[in-house]
Amino acid sequence: MPPLIGTSWKMNLTSSEAEAWLRSFVPLVHGFVGRELFVLPPFPAIWVARRELADTAVAWGAQDVHPEDRGAHTGDVSAEMLADLGCTFVEMGHSERRSAHGETDALVGAKVGTALRWGLTPIVCIGEPRRVSLLAARSACGRRLAGALGGLSGPELDRIVVAYEPAWAIGAGSTAAPIEHIGAMHASIRRWLAAHGSTASRIIYGGSIDTGNAGAILATMGVDGLFVGRAALDPRAFAEIARTGADTHGLGTSALASDATTETER
Repeated sequence: MPPLIGTSWKMNLTSSEAEAWLRSFVPLVHGFVGRELFVLPPFPAIWVARRELADTAVAWGAQDVHPEDRGAHTGDVSAEMLADLGCTFVEMGHSERRSAHGETDALVGAKVGTALRWGLTPIVCIGEPRRVSLLAARSACGRRLAGALGGLSGPELDRIVVAYEPAWAIGAGSTAAPIEHIGAMHASIRRWLAAHGSTASRIIYGGSIDTGNAGAILATMGVDGLFVGRAALDPRAFAEIARTGADTHGLGTSALASDATTETER
């Protein structure tokens, strides 16, 4: 599969700001091949993403979903609503949701089931909450996987993206996990998925990705893509990160030079 490179804007960018971001970003990645791109705006801006990205190769989605299809759930958003907006991906289980809203693995698992039922691709975030030994990190992530995904079949797991995001590598002032740690954790996650019947699940890394480290992380064995946070609030930085991925996976330098020249001439 092509590398999967996306971003969650978290609680940033109004609908008007999202429009400006998307109109800046889309020309920068026009014609890119060999990778899959997505953006996850806040709920109020999803309709803007649908309008601006409908005729592009860039997918859009949401940062959360309610486990029920309908009902008296004030302030929540259902998978049906997201599907109606043309969403492809939906994120769940982020460490900020777990810490700020008390979300459990069981709740994440319920959200996964709902997303799959409506044809959405769940992006399931897992990661150890603090810096610990590799053995402890593997154990923590194994528990997360079992709690959220343990009841799924192999074909169901193949429809899921696992985002490895150690909580200690997320947020302002943090730094990305060391390459060796990322590689070891992705290998551990892949072994768990394979043991439960998956042959095609994708595992992407998130946590303090920027233009300086994206290439090395994406080139790490077992890393199927990148889940970019605050660096992607600058559309040009996110395009550069996407371009790094394209370079790593064989996009010709002439194509990149052409894109750069076009942008310079604007």
